Amino acid sequence: MTHNGVEAAPAGTAGTAAGVSATERAYAHVKGCLLDGSYADGELLSEGEVAAALAMSRTPVREAFLRLQAEGFLRLYPKRGAWVVPVSAAEAQALLEARLVMESFAIDKLAARGRDALRAVGADLAAHPAAFHGRPMDEGERHAADRDFHARLVAAGDNPLISDQYDALRDRQVRLTAIARRVDPDHAAKVGDEHVAIAAALREGDPERAKRLLRAHLRGSLLRLGITPGPLFAESSGAAGPAGAAGAAGADADADATGRAD
Repeated sequence: MTHNGVEAAPAGTAGTAAGVSATERAYAHVKGCLLDGSYADGELLSEGEVAAALAMSRTPVREAFLRLQAEGFLRLYPKRGAWVVPVSAAEAQALLEARLVMESFAIDKLAARGRDALRAVGADLAAHPAAFHGRPMDEGERHAADRDFHARLVAAGDNPLISDQYDALRDRQVRLTAIARRVDPDHAAKVGDEHVAIAAALREGDPERAKRLLRAHLRGSLLRLGITPGPLFAESSGAAGPAGAAGAAGADADADATGRAD
């Protein structure tokens, strides 16, 4: 039995993985389907159907549902099932605002160390799989590459507290990216072009252009989701960091990012 391409476990295999309880296996399966979009926003999940697909009793599935409800992914309705809580426009906006602040901080921290630090990180990101189009990747690889590209930028800021906060956003970001790719088939290609532009700005030692391109990159994700970007993502905004007078240069950089994305 499958659900949206997700293979069910063969009969009799429940809980056979060494050290993995049935509850943990149910949790990993359901959460994975939520994050990759196999379980769509607004879908009503059946405890019995998930249990049958995983060849286990309903009890571990019920426990997994309760855990995922506590994490905000599901809402349980007795005798009806578990409703997949949609990602709201406000949640998407908040997530990308948080990313903008943390990634812009990393660029400012690199700039404070000097152009050589910027160039080194730019060269690393320019060679990253998320900035290449030549090598085909499946959905899982694209998710991982996209996240790692930005996580490396944040890590370069050398602030473990910010890195921990960024890591805590992982699940929400993976889910949002899956939705964006479902809505816009060209999302992955556009994002790849935008990664190339950000890496190039860093490699050239230009932190203000890198921050403008980062803002345009995240704003583009909101637009592709049909969400009107908030004021932090305004084309002429200097809110992402102490950029000074972005002005026309910011608009030009954003236009360049849009052109690459098209």
